[in-house]
Amino acid sequence: MTETTSTNEPLRPAFILFFWLPLAATWLMMAAEGPYIAAIIARMANAAPNLAAYGVAFSIAWLIESPIMMLLSASNALVRDRASYLALRRFASWLNLAVTVGMVVVALPPVFRFVGEGMIDLPPSISRLAQVATAILIPWPGAIGYRRFFQGILTRHHLTRRVAYGTVVRLATMSVTAIILAKTVTLPGCYIASIALVSGVVVEAAACRWMAHEVVGRITASDDVTPGALVRLPEIARFYYPLALTSMLSMALGPLVTFGLGHGRAPLESLAAWPVVIALVFLFRSGGLGFQEASVALIGIDESHAHEVTRTGAWLGFGFSAGLAFIALTPLETIWLERVSGLEAGLAAFAVWPVRIMILLPALEYLLAVQRARLILEHRTRLITVATAIETGGLAVTLFIAIGALGMVGAIAGALATMAGRLAANAYLYARLRH
Repeated sequence: MTETTSTNEPLRPAFILFFWLPLAATWLMMAAEGPYIAAIIARMANAAPNLAAYGVAFSIAWLIESPIMMLLSASNALVRDRASYLALRRFASWLNLAVTVGMVVVALPPVFRFVGEGMIDLPPSISRLAQVATAILIPWPGAIGYRRFFQGILTRHHLTRRVAYGTVVRLATMSVTAIILAKTVTLPGCYIASIALVSGVVVEAAACRWMAHEVVGRITASDDVTPGALVRLPEIARFYYPLALTSMLSMALGPLVTFGLGHGRAPLESLAAWPVVIALVFLFRSGGLGFQEASVALIGIDESHAHEVTRTGAWLGFGFSAGLAFIALTPLETIWLERVSGLEAGLAAFAVWPVRIMILLPALEYLLAVQRARLILEHRTRLITVATAIETGGLAVTLFIAIGALGMVGAIAGALATMAGRLAANAYLYARLRH
């Protein structure tokens, strides 16, 4: 089983586990990237304005980058032969060009002044820092798109360790770049952080292309044609635009919850405790994000291994939920919130119940991974967008009821809304996959 898993031989749970582990490690390393960059800026001069400027620049770049996030899933599912490889590569190139142009436009000083000072209400000094940081980040989304295209090919060909190697290369490049710049030049911290971030992603993209060289050579050297492969740009666009829209809708979930926290009871305490809550829960659910890519590669075009992958995903999901419960329902929660995360006892009290409410979120994350993978393989990507819209709507309605009608503490309302939205999305996809 070198290219895709479509034999009738059952997949052992151990095989699925070791296939998925490098992808899970990749997501954990990416989760550490943000705090790591922030720690670099915090140790430099004028930390506060530079942290603020970098946060704005990164958020803008992240939003513009969102349409290319699903390129990994797309290349994982669609690249089957020479024609489909060339077609999707051409589509990805146009998409990368589009997000790069978007970054260029936003980084133009008049446009950024309108966004930064007019819309976000930044002070002029921070707006100027953020504008330059955004300009430095111009290559970032396109490099990520290029990288994810080849990561999908590596995943499809069961080379997931190479995906993790690429992430290690990125973090190492970021570290070396940041250290050298901090010691040799006098630049604002947000500039150095942006240069380090871009350097890491560009080097990782090149590394992924190099690690995929042999596989790409085999694909392009063969004249075999796979029945059902998408080789026309309009077909690929119809397949992909719901995935791009899904990423963009998902971006709205975080700001929506933050808005709710600020309007509930104890807004300041809720806003302060929420990042710690999310960070703890993410430790246990992050592997589910990588399990989607593993599922796309392992289930098979004919879905012959859907049962084994689903069962393994269920064990992983409930295992990580049990791990979160072990912390949330024991004295370990106090140790984590106060000693590890550094919250004062008063603030830690606002994080206790939100963590407990979201105990099952890791299990739902793994369920969603398998559900999305099956729909991607069936080319029914529109249903993924509908489910994300349902999740967003369910979250918003629950927030409105919990805060507006019931007057709940913001952090508790945010946790309930997060769970309600995800449950609604899972239920919708479960119903659609049964038909």
